[in-house]
Amino acid sequence: MIRGILLVVLFLGLLIVPQWWTRWVFRRYRGHRGDYAGTGGELARHLLDRFQMSHVTVETTEQGDHYDPLGKAVRLLPDHYHGQSLTAVTVAAHEVGHAVQDHTGYGPLRERTRLIRWAQGAEKIGAVVMMGIPLVAGLTRSPAGGMLVLLAGLAVMSVGVLVHLVTLPVEWDASFRRALPILEQGRYIPQKDMEGARSILTAAALTYVAASLGGLLNIWRWIMILRR
Repeated sequence: MIRGILLVVLFLGLLIVPQWWTRWVFRRYRGHRGDYAGTGGELARHLLDRFQMSHVTVETTEQGDHYDPLGKAVRLLPDHYHGQSLTAVTVAAHEVGHAVQDHTGYGPLRERTRLIRWAQGAEKIGAVVMMGIPLVAGLTRSPAGGMLVLLAGLAVMSVGVLVHLVTLPVEWDASFRRALPILEQGRYIPQKDMEGARSILTAAALTYVAASLGGLLNIWRWIMILRR
């Protein structure tokens, strides 16, 4: 019992702390910078044109900053699209980094896109399968039947965790092999701001670590429910 509580506290800490730190870092560097040439949206448009990707659009979204490889669009939160801050331009450069990955045929991004599309349906199926375990066990009157369904459900739900783990190297590449060099070599931000940009990109990557842990916590929760 005590061990279970400690595990929950540990997982919740690992889940909440990265999210809290990410929000703190983003807020810290979101102040208006009059010495910057433009907003996050303007920088994204400029970089896409510079790298001969005029076919990629730049849009606002309420669903979180991201690059859509199917719709060929860089989508930014309103604060990052219209904002003229270190957070805004760094996030914009990061999402353009994904567009560059797509444009150059970066394999891990392509595989992640395929996996995400499959995982979205798999996670829903997994939840349905898990809810059907008592019914299957009752119909078959065999614990083995319920156990097989349990294992199948957990396997399907684990796909979401796998997606986030696969996402980490893709995000790291977009941040530190593409966005950061672009900002530094193009002198889009002063050298004194590079450390802040690194903090923003690192914080963004930690959100995927937290998402992976959240997926593991969800699987563990189902196991605890079914053990009762």
